Amino acid sequence: MQVIKVDDSLAVLLPKALVDELGIKEGDDVSVLSIARDAIAVQKAATRAEFLKQIDQFRFPLPEGYKFDRDEANER
Repeated sequence: MQVIKVDDSLAVLLPKALVDELGIKEGDDVSVLSIARDAIAVQKAATRAEFLKQIDQFRFPLPEGYKFDRDEANER
C-alpha cells in the first residue's frame, strides 16, 4: 500500500481485495488501530443501523401490560 498526502493529512490507498473483503465503499467510516509498533489493523466501523441490529440480541420481553411512565421513573 502507498501513503499519499491529502491536504494536511496522510492517507493510505487500500487494495481492492481488502476493500471487497471488508465490504467498504467511498464515504464509509473505518477504524485504524495500532496493533504493534510497525503494524496496523483496519476494520469497517459499525453504522448506527448495524449497531442497533447487534444490540437487539439484548432485548428482553416486558411484562404484559407494562407501560413506561417517565414521571414515575424520574421520581426515583
